[in-house]
Amino acid sequence: MEIIENIYLHQIRMTQEFLNENHHADVSRVQSLLRKMLPKEYHELIDAIKEGRDPMVFNVNSPQTLIAPQAQYVTSNYIDRSATEQEIREINNLSNHIKSECRMIHKINSNMDLQIKKFSEIDLNEPFFDSLRASYPEFNSWYMRKAAEGATAYTYYINDQLRDFLYLKIENEELTDVTPVLPRKRRLKVGTFKVENESRHTTRGERFMKKIMDMAIAENVDEIYVTIFPTKSLERLISMFRILGFEHIANKPHSGGTFEQVLVKDMRTIRNDFRLDYPFVNRGGQKYVLSIMPEYHTKLFPDSILRTEVKYDIIQDVSETNSIYKIYVCWMKDTRKLVPGDKLVIYRTTDNKGPAAYRSVCTSVCTVCDIKVYDNFDSEDDFIKYTNKYSVFSEDDLRIWYRTKKHFVVIKMLYNIAFNRKVINKTMKEKVGLNPNYWGFFQLTDTQFTKLLELGEINERYIVD
Repeated sequence: MEIIENIYLHQIRMTQEFLNENHHADVSRVQSLLRKMLPKEYHELIDAIKEGRDPMVFNVNSPQTLIAPQAQYVTSNYIDRSATEQEIREINNLSNHIKSECRMIHKINSNMDLQIKKFSEIDLNEPFFDSLRASYPEFNSWYMRKAAEGATAYTYYINDQLRDFLYLKIENEELTDVTPVLPRKRRLKVGTFKVENESRHTTRGERFMKKIMDMAIAENVDEIYVTIFPTKSLERLISMFRILGFEHIANKPHSGGTFEQVLVKDMRTIRNDFRLDYPFVNRGGQKYVLSIMPEYHTKLFPDSILRTEVKYDIIQDVSETNSIYKIYVCWMKDTRKLVPGDKLVIYRTTDNKGPAAYRSVCTSVCTVCDIKVYDNFDSEDDFIKYTNKYSVFSEDDLRIWYRTKKHFVVIKMLYNIAFNRKVINKTMKEKVGLNPNYWGFFQLTDTQFTKLLELGEINERYIVD
């Protein structure tokens, strides 16, 4: 038994070392694979595997297995053992299997998510760029210039075909090519923003909007701006910018009498409107904790998944994953008292893979946009039209609930920010003093809300008074 234990511990350590050398590997998928291969008593050690962690040390002779994250070698009582050829073969087979699966997972994931690519890595002849060439005769020369400068962009591929493209740039200069001229400020420029929606409605554009806002916060800019032709085909995109606080304050003229609107979002002015102020979170109003089950949480908040969750396959391009709006249907009666502007700390309930004290966690902050109940809908189809776009539930389930479980509450919320550090249930109790009668939904004091944000290590720029 002791020999087998050494093999398992060695495999966990070797997996950690492999992940340290392969930073693009999906940690949660690797952990999931290990759990299938190793006995349950080793699953807690598997959960301790992290990105960029130093090799682990295990004291196999102690009553409890110890983890020493900063150690460089295994303890001598393990190293000094001589391994038989059969043991070595078992270790190598496990290692090779893990490495093979990691490579496969990385290959799959590289086509599943947004990728940051250099312009020089993207084929300029992609049909995706045809509409941009038609609108901007100088597009090709601009693109080649950016490629030579080493510029990068967010890209999204479906079946190896480019579907979305976002180019962002930090500027610190006066804008003299627009009317009126705009004074020098630190700005984030949305240089190119294109989402190819094919034949059906998707919300990947909102996903790009979240990236824009997050970069603006990280770079501490004064303004964000985008120039865009006011054409019918771009009306929805312009509307999205304006709803989230962009204002038309200048024009950029082109030859032939055409012009682009210059839409600007002031990141230094708060207007006390949760949509116009997005992504900022105002400290005012009521605050609550809203619990969401893991299977729904992972799809609604892909940026907030735990390290040990299998990453949701966002190649499905579903609205609830990519959007900044989220809809959740529940039967917690106290949620009826929510009003627009209230803040929700999202609480992912336990997945039963370990003690709830460690597996139930706070992951993100949202702002309530709207609350609806059965009587607010004119018909079943009206209910489906409202909920189906941003919810994680199937249309069949939604229809059954409308017909048979009519005391539901529909919460529409704006997704502001993910916690940088997830706050576990144990910490919520010990450091925030939370111990509600019902963990599904409960109110927070201002002090408790502030403490959760602090423990979640949220960038202070997101929080405003």
